[in-house]
Amino acid sequence: MDTTVLIGYIAGILTTISFIPQVVRNWKLKETRDISLAMLLLLTAGILLWIVYGLQIGSPPIIAANIITFVLILFLLWMKMKFK
Repeated sequence: MDTTVLIGYIAGILTTISFIPQVVRNWKLKETRDISLAMLLLLTAGILLWIVYGLQIGSPPIIAANIITFVLILFLLWMKMKFK
């Protein structure tokens, strides 16, 4: 595996898992008051664009990391609506 691709995977893993503590915290507390809905919506749009970009340039690290991040953000959005 090329060093550049490896760096991409490591960066993707680190930035993606950074959402897990927030998801776990909100799930445990059943409370999302401290998360901005506007931030989540903007981040969702940005992540979708990263997925499109990754597909266009054929970058598996960008595609994989952002698809997983997208799922985590959708879960946060769902909790934001459910636990108002």
